[in-house]
Amino acid sequence: MSFIATANPPLAADDAQVTNDPWFPAVDAKRARDVCRLDGTVTPPRLAHAIEAAMDTVNAELRAYQAAQQAAGVQTLQDAGDGRQAGRYLRAIYAHVQADLAEAYRDIDTTPHGDGKSERIRERIEAKVDEHRRALRWAIADMLGVRRTTVELI
Repeated sequence: MSFIATANPPLAADDAQVTNDPWFPAVDAKRARDVCRLDGTVTPPRLAHAIEAAMDTVNAELRAYQAAQQAAGVQTLQDAGDGRQAGRYLRAIYAHVQADLAEAYRDIDTTPHGDGKSERIRERIEAKVDEHRRALRWAIADMLGVRRTTVELI
């Protein structure tokens, strides 16, 4: 008998179930898994937690926007703006999910210690997290119609 680890563990039949504020679009966990290229190593409960955290964060940042749109008579985000707001919202959610999961899984290390690879891998993961956070910020900026601004202090 041998142990063989698969590169892409099979997914459970039941995926994560999440509910969102009705004004915002629903976030389908299966679609999020496909878009974010997540395999079975991300369990349904962990994915649900990541999606809920993303919805909490993004929805909170968009509360003032939501209130202004509702005051103007807009019934859902799907009806707001140029018709692409729902896609931008989902882009923000997916970026947040990917950043959170990359941070959560960065402590998994399969490289031999002392060979110099672990530091390079950690740097790559941190860069990936930063890219996902940037995508989140840009998606929200696009929704709000503000410029994408990156400022770095020297």
